[in-house]
Amino acid sequence: MKKFVSFKRKMAWILGVCLLAQTVLFHINPTSVNAIAGEADLKLDVKSAILMEASTGQVIYEYNADEPLPPASMTKMMTEYLTLEAIKDGKLNWDDIVTASKNAAEVTGSGQLIAENEKLTVKQMFSAMSIYSANDASVALAERLGGTEEKFVQMMNDKARELGLSDQAHFIDPTGLSRADLKNVAPSIQGETLMSARDSAKLAYNIIKDHKEVLEFTKIPAQKLRERDKDPMINWNYMLEGNANSSGLKMYAYPGLDGLKTGSTDDAGYCFTGTVERDGMRLISVVMGTVGKITKRFDETRKLLDYGFTNYEIKTVLNADTEIESLKLVNIKKGVQTKVSLVTGGNMTFVVKKGTKDEEFNITAEQVEESKLVAPIEKGAKLGTVKVTYDGNEKTIDLVAKDEVEKAGMFRLFFRGIKNFFTDMFQGIKDMF
Repeated sequence: MKKFVSFKRKMAWILGVCLLAQTVLFHINPTSVNAIAGEADLKLDVKSAILMEASTGQVIYEYNADEPLPPASMTKMMTEYLTLEAIKDGKLNWDDIVTASKNAAEVTGSGQLIAENEKLTVKQMFSAMSIYSANDASVALAERLGGTEEKFVQMMNDKARELGLSDQAHFIDPTGLSRADLKNVAPSIQGETLMSARDSAKLAYNIIKDHKEVLEFTKIPAQKLRERDKDPMINWNYMLEGNANSSGLKMYAYPGLDGLKTGSTDDAGYCFTGTVERDGMRLISVVMGTVGKITKRFDETRKLLDYGFTNYEIKTVLNADTEIESLKLVNIKKGVQTKVSLVTGGNMTFVVKKGTKDEEFNITAEQVEESKLVAPIEKGAKLGTVKVTYDGNEKTIDLVAKDEVEKAGMFRLFFRGIKNFFTDMFQGIKDMF
């Protein structure tokens, strides 16, 4: 009988350990479990790829995304950025005339539409660069903006650092041609043009964020450079939504796709940075180093975009002017009011897997140091922060004063001090008993 009781105790102990182990396995670090479950094998036939959401910069998918590779004409996104920045800053106008130099007119590769000393507007040059990936137009704009192509290349590399591209991101000309294809490279310019897929996505993210008008050019399927031209320039981006009615290209058209830049050289293979807006979410995709057919890059891009739109959505975690349960009020010194309500200073959104529940977001709030909680306080003044973490991503926005708090007069502060003194004294006496 004793042996049987002992055996029952051992079995109970073993079952308890098993249940405990099961609990640990299914509840420890749920974020890492979800991250592993969320990984997808898209079977991409590329050297590198990345998929990013454009409003948040969140990366949804990546493959070998940090390897620096020749980007070919995706380089022109930086030339586009600097041109649009100059226009925004008033240093250049769309109607300004650009004269093509001998250096610009003789550059090899795509383009070869512009003659030496030909005069075109900035808008015409930009259209040729963005629609037809024209190298001649790119060099002409670079020389206009930098004075020389060499100085413009320095501007490109300086802007790369400013935009947070990797240390390995490097430009040697405004077109993306390799050194072997360039006739004139200044001695001060070293190396080759390189970007990673992440660099290309960051560059696309910034140009869309800062100069969204670029899409008004990149979405054009075909356009004449000059009114007198017999044939239009055909956009190398076959995936444009505008190709949906094209008998030859409609098989590649992707709903909502309006940019951004293709590229191809012998060294780079076929590359493509694409962007699509659909159902309130804009995605940026990059594929690099596809080989074989020119359309292979579009097939691989479609896999990326389909994965993103099928599995992810933008979720608003916090709306503007919302109270945070853990920090609704803060105490204010020397004010007419002694407390002020806090609300969020803006919206906070995350790109999440479809079906993500509210409890999967961890929300914490913290007030600013007490030295800043002194009247007068303006409405909207920052008095705290709220941090939200989800699946390894973290974002912070301000908590601000919901109302104004005026500074109290000496008379009010004097009697408030007396009141607080006696309140504290009576509370101390009460605590004694």
